[in-house]
Amino acid sequence: MRSVILALSILALAALACNGTAAQPQVPPTPQDSVFDSGRTVYGFFPSPIRVEIQSVFDTYQRIGEHADVVLLQQNIPWKDFVDSADGQVQAITDLTNQMILCDQNNLEAIFVVDPLNGLNRREFADLPWGWEASFANPDVRAAFRNFTLRIVREYHPHYLGLASEINTYADAFPDDFPNYVSLYNEVYAAVKAEAPETQIFVTFQWEDLNNLYEAANEGRAPYDTNWELVDAFEPNLDLWVISTYPFGAFHSAADIPDDYYTPLLSRTSKKLAVAEGGFSSEALASFGGSDEDQATYLTKIHEQLGPRLAFWIYIIINDLDMDSYAPNMKKDQDTLAWFIRMGFFDIEGNPKPALEVWDGFQK
Repeated sequence: MRSVILALSILALAALACNGTAAQPQVPPTPQDSVFDSGRTVYGFFPSPIRVEIQSVFDTYQRIGEHADVVLLQQNIPWKDFVDSADGQVQAITDLTNQMILCDQNNLEAIFVVDPLNGLNRREFADLPWGWEASFANPDVRAAFRNFTLRIVREYHPHYLGLASEINTYADAFPDDFPNYVSLYNEVYAAVKAEAPETQIFVTFQWEDLNNLYEAANEGRAPYDTNWELVDAFEPNLDLWVISTYPFGAFHSAADIPDDYYTPLLSRTSKKLAVAEGGFSSEALASFGGSDEDQATYLTKIHEQLGPRLAFWIYIIINDLDMDSYAPNMKKDQDTLAWFIRMGFFDIEGNPKPALEVWDGFQK
């Protein structure tokens, strides 16, 4: 349910746009006055362009720079390249470095998530090499995950670092493998802290699924019977609690989102909170509702319920997506992507929607 930019290799397009030569790009220096030291909520987007075009990548970064502080770079693991060590100049690192150059050019910083799973299907590993066991008990999976994460830390010195996304959806599908992921998380957490103790580390939880609001994925559990045990399994090694939230799958209108929908987080932990992704469509699609009003109401609900506690807030996309451009580049998951194409604050012609004013107002 996200990570479109990765699924479609837009990172590679950004690499071509930034660096047409064979020379290895250089990581820009960390800003002297980092937004992460500002003491306020940091706002951002996934850098998913309107179209699968190089110019669209540039335009998207420029637009994000006008309406946010950061981008979230969620990178799948190049398994074979990192199974033996954290070294080596591989395309994934070049792509990320070029993304950082685009950030620097547009006065943006980055939040990183290392993602072993498919961004449009959290129940499967992403691009696992043929013959590898799809399990977090697999020594090769564990080694590549750890090595790639350490390379991210050494190369980019992230302030916030996620170790997988919406992990509770994977836990629902593979409860026997979930403890293996928890042990891997704790192992990598310790390794990162040994090198960069200031790095804030998290894993994200899908809020609607955690509350058993998706009927097809609740495994027979009652709505709002929150699976807190899946979050607690990572304590004390959660530096902040981070969710994703797409309530359009549970509520036809954003007006139906309860006024205490997100507030259980406030009493469950004293730590900082964050939204690592989420959105609401400005147009009804498939069986889901959506309107300009719904989109603005969704933003307001989160802000009113969690605003003062949010360390960062990432909205899924700043622009709508041109499905005619994306579909030819996708081998699968087109139906899932179609749920998200009208979640931007600008339509594909570049016209702003009412939610943009609400979003910008939070940052004043």
